Amino acid sequence: MTDAPSDGSGRMFDRISDRYDLLNRVMSVGSDGRWRRRAVGLLGPDVREVLDLATGTADVAIEVARAIPESRVVGVDPSVGMLRVGGEKVRRAGLEGRITLREGDGEKIPAEDDAFDGSIMAFGIRNVPDRAACLRELGRVVRRGGPIVLLELAEPEGHPLAFGARFWKRHVVPRLGALLSSTSEYVYLERSIRAFPRPNEFLGMMRDCGLGEGEAIPLTFGAATLFVGRAP
Repeated sequence: MTDAPSDGSGRMFDRISDRYDLLNRVMSVGSDGRWRRRAVGLLGPDVREVLDLATGTADVAIEVARAIPESRVVGVDPSVGMLRVGGEKVRRAGLEGRITLREGDGEKIPAEDDAFDGSIMAFGIRNVPDRAACLRELGRVVRRGGPIVLLELAEPEGHPLAFGARFWKRHVVPRLGALLSSTSEYVYLERSIRAFPRPNEFLGMMRDCGLGEGEAIPLTFGAATLFVGRAP
């Protein structure tokens, strides 16, 4: 028995792993690389052991390794298909000695307490069924005061150009996305963005889970949001 294609599970992402990078470019209107670099910059230069949760095809893990030369990165993801693609990218980048990819679940991260100086998670928290459990796990595995950076897609709003961004996202992107994934898979991805909590609501959840110094930073007219907190 397999998971339904619209459930956001690891097996759903297995089915789109070979197309995921291109699908990400489409859904972010080509901004995902710039957003990832901004997210990695918020980790700060002093982190050495870094968790990249929902590492997917390892773009963030590679960016961390390049931006912080002395860092070591553990990338965790439930999709073996995505990890396969990511492993090839890590090998091509010559970073096998500094990046380790591991199958695992955000609700039960396969790591000891206080194992990391900081953590990052891009485009993944909205796919976790129990987001509060994931946030508590991030607080558990990151050392006290360490940065926890979450990058997530959002519905553009609150800017004069947001209307155009919403039109592109709701009417143009679905047609492009349907060419790259099955209808049900794309519908899940698009609806999961609309259903994600508003920034203030999600910051409240972070605080309720013990993460301190919460901040929400909108990107590209609110098409994505960076959430930054600290481990308790």
